[in-house]
Amino acid sequence: MSFERANIERMTGYGYGEQPDDAKVIKLNTNENPYPPSPAVARALAAVDIALLRRYPPATALGFRRLAAARFGLQPDQVVATNGGDEALRLALTTFVDPGAAFGMASPSYSLYPVLASIQDCRLVAVELGDGWLPPADLAARLNAEDVRLTCLVNPHAPSGALLDAQAIAALAESLSGVLLVDEAYVDFVDPGLAHDLTRLVHRFDNLLLLRSLSKGYSLAGVRFGFLLGSAGLIEPIRDKTRDSYNVSVLAQAAAEAAFADRKHAEASWAAVRRERQRLRERLLAAGFDTPASEANFLLAAPPTDAPPAPAIYAALKRRGILVRHFDAPRLAGRLRITVGTPEENDSLLGALGEILRPGSERC
Repeated sequence: MSFERANIERMTGYGYGEQPDDAKVIKLNTNENPYPPSPAVARALAAVDIALLRRYPPATALGFRRLAAARFGLQPDQVVATNGGDEALRLALTTFVDPGAAFGMASPSYSLYPVLASIQDCRLVAVELGDGWLPPADLAARLNAEDVRLTCLVNPHAPSGALLDAQAIAALAESLSGVLLVDEAYVDFVDPGLAHDLTRLVHRFDNLLLLRSLSKGYSLAGVRFGFLLGSAGLIEPIRDKTRDSYNVSVLAQAAAEAAFADRKHAEASWAAVRRERQRLRERLLAAGFDTPASEANFLLAAPPTDAPPAPAIYAALKRRGILVRHFDAPRLAGRLRITVGTPEENDSLLGALGEILRPGSERC
């Protein structure tokens, strides 16, 4: 006898990226920052009085919320701290989408979205992306026609790295009848020359949530710390009703506050990733890979037509101790998502690809 709810029994869980035990494996598969967090994080954690671990942490992470509010020109009641960006997504569905109601997303996108919708027993409305991995012009109309209560849109897009500008996001928020959550997990890697900034839109739209994560840009994937920005009317029910009590630990809050405050250190890692992203893309293009420009810390690459297919390249790289990501899904099965690593890691990848594509050649 199964005791699961029927929708849980039917669903498939989230497919995690491989986490190898061998430290020698080159991990270019889960979009982590290849550079360590600020040294201030180590100092902050060392300063934590372990006697305080017997007590619950500050319930709403007010210290961090004040830092984030000051950074983005908001008030602390417009910020809620979460146990990673994934908890923020779950809370948004729990708060705004009734079981049986409609949840909207673009496709392809972050593969956790449909999993969370299944857990909430929502009706999934997935709208296919067009050329350049951009939403169709009638996206809002199609979602409104389905009475979608919450739409999640990752920007820069995963897994392509394509970026929708603020004007396009504003038009979408204005047109949607439900809540729009823009998942900005990778926004720290956007070229600063684009002056891309959605935080000012929070003042304009009462149906807009912005998700931020310290996992990528601040090198704290192992800590699990994210946050949402939005109008007080959207944030309050999440913070005070649906959020787990004491959801962010003392250690996570200490690490997050220290990393977030040292923006100079984080910006240096963002710049390094952008430089390597450009170099890696140029080398892949020269080797015949179809590799669109990306504003994230990864590239989506399709092998040359005369090369082994993407699954075979993925397997061959894995045998050489290099992990990249392959998705067995429509429009993605013929591509590899490659996280931008350090120069040394990227050189190892390029060398291995040269061997795989044409043994003894210098194509990579």
